[in-house]
Amino acid sequence: MKKTVWHQPVMASEIIELLQPRAGGRYVDATVGDGGHAERLLEASSPDGRLLACDRDREALARASARLARFGGRVEFVHSGFDRMVHLLAERGWSEGADGVLLDLGVSSLQLDQRERGFSFAGDGPLDMRMDASGGPTAADLLRELDERELADLIYRWGEERAARRIARAICQARRRAPITRTRELREVIVRAGVRGRPGRDPATRTFQALRIAVNDELGQLERFLAGGWQAVRPGGRLAVVSYHSLEDRLVKRAFAEWAAECVCPPEQPVCTCSKKAVVRVLTRRKRRPSAAEVERNPRARSAGLRAVERLATEETQ
Repeated sequence: MKKTVWHQPVMASEIIELLQPRAGGRYVDATVGDGGHAERLLEASSPDGRLLACDRDREALARASARLARFGGRVEFVHSGFDRMVHLLAERGWSEGADGVLLDLGVSSLQLDQRERGFSFAGDGPLDMRMDASGGPTAADLLRELDERELADLIYRWGEERAARRIARAICQARRRAPITRTRELREVIVRAGVRGRPGRDPATRTFQALRIAVNDELGQLERFLAGGWQAVRPGGRLAVVSYHSLEDRLVKRAFAEWAAECVCPPEQPVCTCSKKAVVRVLTRRKRRPSAAEVERNPRARSAGLRAVERLATEETQ
């Protein structure tokens, strides 16, 4: 019988240190993926800590369910994006929030390794890229439907790709001959356009990132969560977010700073009139990065960054 290979969770020890799971606590892995972080949270909150495991990817939920089966009724699985977190908690009677919430953003190792999902240019597969394969446009749909200017804007905005115009032009020229429907085809178009990646990075990296973000509305989902995400944890509870590129990290850093800010009146104003109070305490003054040993063991961790906050027990609801 073939043994199941589980992917390694990124910065798991650092996350456990920051979230401080305990017996009897209530926790949320909002992007459960392969279940590695969830497993550590459940172990650390033994014997009776509970976990809500969420993901937009039904295949990921199925794998996580198998991995976490030994924890029985302590874990509940929900097919959902994390932008509905506060609502999901209220439905389960956790209206005060959880003791700890984890968001591990971006694409998972599980998804990258499945060629048929189309997330990676390392092999050949259909240009799908949907985390929730039950509906919505694929990456191939975007390449077929968007005009050259729209493609260039998408690749530049979500991929931060300086050669976005050249890539968009090459895509439009190639699709006149035949639709681009495979990952290998798209990478070849980008390479033929003369695009050079950063040292150690494939020239297609940023374009694939941009398409994936657009297909899954990744930053839109993150912005919706961050609009009031501190409410997902109870007073004294903690929220940790792992991001993998600057677009995600900037949103998280900015939101955490806003949540932790006191008065936001202009500096020249002598008396505060905004009445704003901090709702969290920032636990990570600087973004934490994986150790060199972890990156050597798991190269996909190299771009990870971890930030965390603790909800204050005395805040005034904004």
